Amino acid sequence: MRVVATTSDLASLAHAVTGDLAQVETIIPPAADPEAFEPRPSDFAKLKGASIVIRIGLGYDHWLDKLLSMHGDAAVNRGGAGYVDASVGVPLLEIKGSRIDPTQRDGHAHGLANPHYWLDPANAETISGGIAEAGIRLAPEMTGKLIANRDGFLSRLKASLMEWERLLAPHRGARLIAYHNTWPYFARRFRLNIVDVIEVKEGVAPSPARLAKLAAIIREQKIRVIVHEPFEPEEASQLLARRTGAVIVKLAPSVGSMPAATSYLALFDYNVGTLAQALSAASN
Repeated sequence: MRVVATTSDLASLAHAVTGDLAQVETIIPPAADPEAFEPRPSDFAKLKGASIVIRIGLGYDHWLDKLLSMHGDAAVNRGGAGYVDASVGVPLLEIKGSRIDPTQRDGHAHGLANPHYWLDPANAETISGGIAEAGIRLAPEMTGKLIANRDGFLSRLKASLMEWERLLAPHRGARLIAYHNTWPYFARRFRLNIVDVIEVKEGVAPSPARLAKLAAIIREQKIRVIVHEPFEPEEASQLLARRTGAVIVKLAPSVGSMPAATSYLALFDYNVGTLAQALSAASN
């Protein structure tokens, strides 16, 4: 089988489920800003011969609808046996209560709800289930292998999740500022408090008044850590760090966005370890 995923996180989970049964490709480069991504002709070419297409959904990869329409293969379009919207069945946050129009998006590329649900590792059980179901629909003879692969992955995930929760347990309720509204699922899973975000609208730099307000919040609430992403501009975070003494901590929003985040499990190994270390140092 050929599997095409819009993001590196979905590709990593697809690889965990399919193993050597499929070739897995990613459309959005892992080190790129996914919410500013525009597909190229070479991305359209990746769909040729794809058995399964996996997307984040929720308006995050809205451009995929146009590619799939141009591609014209009903099997990987909405409702097809090989079409997987990974958000189906996931408990969502920041739900807006409006249906998604694929031709429209707000400045944040967050359509129906906050789309960063893969950053709660527990949601990988639902996401991997959707991928396995698509594989079984298309290749029922591979059912046993797909189920075994997924079970093995979930076993490793469960053991890792216990360790991640142990590492962040001393920091429950820790208050953080984030550059972008990427982390609510991560924060909910590990009982952290994202007090505010620096960038209110995707690609629009915060105003001086907004930065002054955030500096006051950081001082008043004694926030010691600003969470930043590798592809976002750093000027605002650095200014707030200088004004308040808070520390900038770079976390990986996706597999491959930082060198250590080489797989879905490694993504959390890096993020949890890095944040736990920063919070421990800040509390001393």
